[in-house]
Amino acid sequence: MKTFILTRKNMADLLLSLNGINSRPPLKVLQEVWKDVHKETDLPPIIQKILKPVKGETGFSLNEIVSLGNLIEFTNFPQSTVQNWVKRDVKGLIGSPQLGKKYTVEQAAMLFIVEDLKATLDFESIRKILTLVFNNIEDRTDDIVNPTDLYLAYASVFDQIHHHPLPSIKKADGSVNEHIDIFIKEECRAVLSTIDGLKEENWNTVMNVLIVSVLTVQSGFYRASTKKYVKKALS
Repeated sequence: MKTFILTRKNMADLLLSLNGINSRPPLKVLQEVWKDVHKETDLPPIIQKILKPVKGETGFSLNEIVSLGNLIEFTNFPQSTVQNWVKRDVKGLIGSPQLGKKYTVEQAAMLFIVEDLKATLDFESIRKILTLVFNNIEDRTDDIVNPTDLYLAYASVFDQIHHHPLPSIKKADGSVNEHIDIFIKEECRAVLSTIDGLKEENWNTVMNVLIVSVLTVQSGFYRASTKKYVKKALS
């Protein structure tokens, strides 16, 4: 059976497409990732389900968010864990389902962000970090940056690090880690410049949250790689 995996940027593009923000239709977004997909029946069941036409805004059950989350590379999204998050740990950030019994695209993005931040941060720190950029959970218009925009922003930077050749290190001074740190900051600045409506007085706040998010995803990647090699060593 074919394994379907999405990068975080792929998932961000899909969420934006489902929300009508990305000009490409969802199926087109996925076909660009999975070249051998020619029709919807070639796709994983969860993708087939969310691609079905709906009236009004696209919404997800918690089960659907978990199934989508488990398509993302280097991600482990247990159902019971996510249920605890929305009931207790990040209830104040996620809120209740806003589309009847379903969660919005932005709420799904928030859960994906929380999953990434959990690689290095505790829930108290996550709440404090995300409260810097998200305000009233019932009103996305007062956010400094939209959850899907933040998710796309750090996903794009991580994509540059892990799925594209890094520029050559031309200077002899400084460690490889220092050069990667500089690269991450430069990419974050470039991505921030593409976010519409970001005010100058909020630039540094969003920049710091963005860098934290990228570094936690990197940490999750190293953690997943470590587990893989431990398994190989013990097999």
